Amino acid sequence: MTGVYYGSEEKVIIEYINEALKKAKYEIINDEEPYYGEIPEIKGVWATGKSLKECRHQLRETLDEWLILSFKKNLPIYD
Repeated sequence: MTGVYYGSEEKVIIEYINEALKKAKYEIINDEEPYYGEIPEIKGVWATGKSLKECRHQLRETLDEWLILSFKKNLPIYD
């Protein structure tokens, strides 16, 4: 049986991402990509999409990139 093993650090990061996405707020805006989503507790993490599904996907990618940049620059990660 094959699978992906996650160490304790990876589990913490995945848990952080999942918890942050639970706090996401979505709305419909007047734009080419009318679905807008943000995580209010994390300044600058927002995304848009042509569908809610696409917006959620883009928001997760934005959060992933924000975390990577924060780690590389040794910036604080807030709950």
